[in-house]
Amino acid sequence: MSEIATAAPKRRWVLALPLVIFAALAALFWFRLGADPSKLPSALIGKQVPQTALPALPGLNDNGTPIPGLDPAAFLGKVSVVNVWASWCVPCHDEAPILTELGNDKRLQLVGINYKDAADNARRFLGRYGNPFGIVGADSNGRASIEWGVYGVPETFIVGRDGKIAYKLVGGINQDNLAKVLKPAIEKALAAGS
Repeated sequence: MSEIATAAPKRRWVLALPLVIFAALAALFWFRLGADPSKLPSALIGKQVPQTALPALPGLNDNGTPIPGLDPAAFLGKVSVVNVWASWCVPCHDEAPILTELGNDKRLQLVGINYKDAADNARRFLGRYGNPFGIVGADSNGRASIEWGVYGVPETFIVGRDGKIAYKLVGGINQDNLAKVLKPAIEKALAAGS
């Protein structure tokens, strides 16, 4: 009788072990990464932009002039805001008016990387909100976004005149992070090397 009584608590402990391990790992990841995905580190800060050219988004024009695709040489000599977006991305819809506002700053070059999107849907998206981008590269297979270190859309990068990535914002742009982090990073990039 006593053998059976001591086996039952051991069996319960063994059955609970996977749950305890899962809870410990979840707590570790939560506290290690924090609750804010925008705090994810980027190994590309201070490095040259990826040397991946992207074709233009088919059929995208500005007053009859085709909008060019992404050529890495386009970053040299200009401060650029690079936004990785897609028409199917809900936060991309929320940040579109802010990007349009940012596009009014003539000191900047706005570059869009359209991530795994159908060309018709991407053009409709830009038609709905307005196209703030002077360059739009179509990343149909997602390879370029991997080279940029993108975790998911939307993500925004600040690239200095030297063609090096100066800042990365993970997640959508909102008025708060625009004022507190994005604009100061832009101003810092504009002040460097001017």
